[in-house]
Amino acid sequence: MKDIYNHQDIEAKWQAEWEKRKSFAAKETDPRPRFMALEMFPYPSGNLHMGHVRNYSLGDVVARFHRMKGENVLHPIGWDAFGLPAENAAIKNKVHPEQWTRQNIAHMREQLKELGISYDWDREFATCDPDYYRWNQWFFIQFFKQGLVYKKKAAVNWCPVDKTVLANEQVSASGRCWRCDSIVEQRELEQWFFKITDFADRLLKDHDVLRGKWPDEVLTMQSHWIGRSDGAEVIFNVKDRTERLTVFTTRPDTLFGATFLAIAPDHPLARTLAEKAGKTAELHALAQIQRDHKRERRENQNKEGFFLGATAINPMNGKEIPIWTADYVLMDYGTGAIMAVPAHDQRDFDFATKYQIPIIQVIGEPKATLDKAFEDEGQLVNSGEFTGLSSADAKRKMALWLEARQQGKATVTFKLRDWLVSRQRYWGTPIPMINCSACGIVPVPEHELPVKLPMDVKFTGEGESPLKQSTSFANVKCPACGGSAKRETDTMDTFVDSSWYYARYMDARNNLQPFTPAQAARWLPVNQYIGGIEHACMHLIYSRFWHKAMQGLGLINAETPEPFERLLAQGMVTLGGSAMSKSRGNVIDPKAIIERYGADTARAFILFAAPPEKQLEWNDDAVEGLFRFLNRVWRLVGNYLLKDKETRVESKDLPEAKKLRRKAHWAIEKITRDYGVQIQINTAIAAIMELVNELYAYPALGDETSGFAVRTVIQLLSPVAPHVTEELWDVLGEKGLCSESAWPVADPLWLVPDTLEIIVQVNGKLRAKVQLPPGTAKDVLEREALKDPKIKELIFGKTIAKTIVVPDKLVNIVVK
Repeated sequence: MKDIYNHQDIEAKWQAEWEKRKSFAAKETDPRPRFMALEMFPYPSGNLHMGHVRNYSLGDVVARFHRMKGENVLHPIGWDAFGLPAENAAIKNKVHPEQWTRQNIAHMREQLKELGISYDWDREFATCDPDYYRWNQWFFIQFFKQGLVYKKKAAVNWCPVDKTVLANEQVSASGRCWRCDSIVEQRELEQWFFKITDFADRLLKDHDVLRGKWPDEVLTMQSHWIGRSDGAEVIFNVKDRTERLTVFTTRPDTLFGATFLAIAPDHPLARTLAEKAGKTAELHALAQIQRDHKRERRENQNKEGFFLGATAINPMNGKEIPIWTADYVLMDYGTGAIMAVPAHDQRDFDFATKYQIPIIQVIGEPKATLDKAFEDEGQLVNSGEFTGLSSADAKRKMALWLEARQQGKATVTFKLRDWLVSRQRYWGTPIPMINCSACGIVPVPEHELPVKLPMDVKFTGEGESPLKQSTSFANVKCPACGGSAKRETDTMDTFVDSSWYYARYMDARNNLQPFTPAQAARWLPVNQYIGGIEHACMHLIYSRFWHKAMQGLGLINAETPEPFERLLAQGMVTLGGSAMSKSRGNVIDPKAIIERYGADTARAFILFAAPPEKQLEWNDDAVEGLFRFLNRVWRLVGNYLLKDKETRVESKDLPEAKKLRRKAHWAIEKITRDYGVQIQINTAIAAIMELVNELYAYPALGDETSGFAVRTVIQLLSPVAPHVTEELWDVLGEKGLCSESAWPVADPLWLVPDTLEIIVQVNGKLRAKVQLPPGTAKDVLEREALKDPKIKELIFGKTIAKTIVVPDKLVNIVVK
């Protein structure tokens, strides 16, 4: 064997062999335990980057490990193919989005195969396939029938550059588009929504199913996004008007301290009252505030507002309080109106102080003046018949008091808003609805699905959606009355495509259903899901909602409440401290790494350089180091084969042989944990390196013990570097593929060390260490500790008061 292996020949050889054997196809009738490994599928942008390599290599280690453990593994791949970049590319390059997308898919498919990722390619699909998006449309219609889909006019986030609507989750905290970073505007449009809020409580409660299996950070982010609040609705009658303002508060115990109402600048009553009061300047300011992004308003420290010239009646005490509009009140949170209690809410305190609005303390020890809001709970004061109650008792009793008088009730609200799914663009799933002037909104008949995207469109980047330009698409007959009608020209948010794709893999060629309930019962939930933490509050919430909605359709049973059993949120790959991206010009092309060092080196580096959940900084020197390590394994096998042919003495009883065998079993035990639930691939590779070092130091290379250890190295390394290990397994004369061999099992007897290091203390301070066999009796531990020369010197001439012995750990000698 040569000192350096030819990675190009070896990798091409084994990729062809895997494909010929269909080594990675999941077997539908296989009686073995099933395991589904899945990485978040890629957008076909044209080229893989090292972030992709990290994501898919992590998933591949998991899939290969579980196959070797004897499980029937489903490890599929597809393409998240709809989206605005394809439409932008069509405008720029004068090419249809589908052509651009299909070319990119073909190129990236070959890149994934070059990496040796063990996908079941027979289940591959792209979300732009009509055979896939017909089921998006089918789900839309079923949800519409169930009341989970509705259309309304709403203020929406509008990206002026991409010329489309964005969901709240797609707008950054600074009010910018998640994709192009432009400042987002507010517009009013007729939009389609999914009633994800109907599932808010379940989405929170089912976090209990995921605790310990999903990162705490993801669950915390989702909890904050869903934002459950327990409190009360309170109805304030507007004086001398028919309107009533309903507010939600988590602190009904502070109602007697409400000294004004504040409503959002875009609340319908705000404009009505401002116009009636003739406050043209204030109205202009109000319009300006409306154009500000809601998140900017929330974080604005210099709170602005004005009196709207009307008052409302506090239902608890009958007092009139003024109605203001304020920029810190959001129309899409709660009811768009708040009861302001300056003494007990800091935002209200700041606003009231600025505009000289009364501040009335109703909780805690009364003070002549307040320099800040007292926001804690406590005992009520200045609260009529409720004075003296604790906040907890007052909340309950005041809610009942309001309910008895039809002025409010105890209730729960959520920060989560319904999912806005309308998009004004071409390259997405057409919404399967028809607008008839006589019948209203009518679903497309299911037998006519899919509603396909038309080809007679032009991509200019100007004006409305290209779908509106296609008369062949837009003009249809009403399915109900047969009259002339218009097809819906919005397409669905691409997060729809990724919300249920995991389930389609189970039954990817089914033309009658998205998948059968039997297949769902067989394969779900996904055992291990891998992707970026940036998807915590979009894709992962949407997928959980969709999964629960599919349960309502009878496709998934109640025993599978969640789509993904375990989640690994892997860190980004950075260069120079910044995430790799084409826009920053800091992308490392995997192709160059593969050509120079091979796919196994690329995989090994990306898996070894950092723990999976941590950020990984690219380092060229470290890549070279992993290439050297794989060649070191290659030479080790060559040296072993040379020694194996020589005449040698039996060496199994040598101390070094026992040490090597113990090291091999230790590595098996550790790496089985690391590849399994823990997914700490970097420490697994480090353990393999330790075992390789032990073999290089072994004096009897070529004997039975070293043969066991060498084969163990190859099997343990196989999920990380599958090509070179297949070649080495073959060179060793083993039957079959290494990737199909049985995963080694550690012998518990070899996991027990010959000796343990026992700490010896004098008066609690470490003074010596002694080596003794495990299970040594207490009296022997004490005797051996006292025999140590250092200990003898330290206790000479002193009286031993007592000796404390902790078996297999320490001896503490207490002297006077």
